Amino acid sequence: MQKIYIQTHGCSTNFSESEIMGGLLDKAGFDIVSKIEDPDIIIINTCTVKGETTSLREIRKIKEEFPDKNLLVAGCLTKELIIEIRKITEDASLINTHNIARVVEVVEEMINGNIFEAISGEGEKKINMPKIRKNPVIGIVPILAGCNNKCSYCSVKLVKGKLISYPWEDIIGEVENALKSGCREIWVTSQDNAAYGTEKIWRSSLPELLNDIIAIDKGFKIRLGMMNPKNIRPIVDDLIEVYKSDKMFKFLHLPVQSGNNEILEKMRRGYFIEDFKDMINKFRREIPNLTVSTDIIAGFPGETVEQFNDSLDVLKELRPDVLNISRFIARPRTEAFYIKDKVLDAAIKDRTRIMTDIFQNISRMNNEKWLDWEGEILIDEKGKADSWIGRNFAYKQVIVNGSYKLGQKVDVKVANTTIFDLRGERI
Repeated sequence: MQKIYIQTHGCSTNFSESEIMGGLLDKAGFDIVSKIEDPDIIIINTCTVKGETTSLREIRKIKEEFPDKNLLVAGCLTKELIIEIRKITEDASLINTHNIARVVEVVEEMINGNIFEAISGEGEKKINMPKIRKNPVIGIVPILAGCNNKCSYCSVKLVKGKLISYPWEDIIGEVENALKSGCREIWVTSQDNAAYGTEKIWRSSLPELLNDIIAIDKGFKIRLGMMNPKNIRPIVDDLIEVYKSDKMFKFLHLPVQSGNNEILEKMRRGYFIEDFKDMINKFRREIPNLTVSTDIIAGFPGETVEQFNDSLDVLKELRPDVLNISRFIARPRTEAFYIKDKVLDAAIKDRTRIMTDIFQNISRMNNEKWLDWEGEILIDEKGKADSWIGRNFAYKQVIVNGSYKLGQKVDVKVANTTIFDLRGERI
């Protein structure tokens, strides 16, 4: 029996697609292994949006350490990335995000000594397929593929294609199957969850979809993934009502990307900073102890020191709990790639350092507010040594020591905090 190892980079959608590839291969009789030293074939599922450099570095490392193993590179494969992959290895097979249902065919070709490329087309529905879950208590449920936004810096639309919302009944079926298999968390995921249904109507039907998921008669929590502020505006009031359900983690991921309106316009984000602030404040008024996550890009072409300071001001004003900081990288074939007024790399590095320092102080103070909090957490990850990681109602990470199991609910008291997490004691 051929052994296969799958390594994943990037977003939760990528992890879902790796789970599908594992499920299809397992169903076909292959052995999915957990250690990279063991397999005959290594699959590396790449990310070009945030992890292109990491993926290429890992491909190079694998080829150097395991030159005799067959390599299949999967995921978000742009023309430019394929060129770089071929510089590292000419004998790897390729399968892009639109062809993961063909993974068994590709692997069988590799076993027969053929180099195979499945890199054409788009629009494959990747839901209600066999899965081997990375985490048995977390069900990652994609609700759409592609994107309807026109952000000038982003390659998602080039890689993922046009927006295709998955059928309502398929999504509900995927959630029900995940719960039947033992999942206790459902991650609703996509490139932009607030775009659900907008290829057909002007307004997203995400709130209605979530209400139907909430109505499933089982005990579980829902983590709603990233949403574009532009698409959330028409549904913000309805979405707030959805968040009041006990089944919803009080976790909101809205990427702001910049605190300056001129830069937001150049980014083609479709909203003003005042809109973003209004949405965050609306949520916070209605949803106590909401965990707010956002993203900021430092060094967008033409960004002045003053415009960057506007982003720092927004950070200080809104004080998010989670911040993903990205240095601007020019993605080939995007509009921003051709803007000549680039910010120097050294300046971008300095700006990310300043922003990181400010945010770490904000994060430390935000976490200190949870000192002495008592409540229930859901254990969803094994930590280091004898530690376990749980999530409270606000999806705050609480680390506890002791003997637990995945999916277990535990009553804790927060006894200490760090910049990154809360430290709990069982009560």
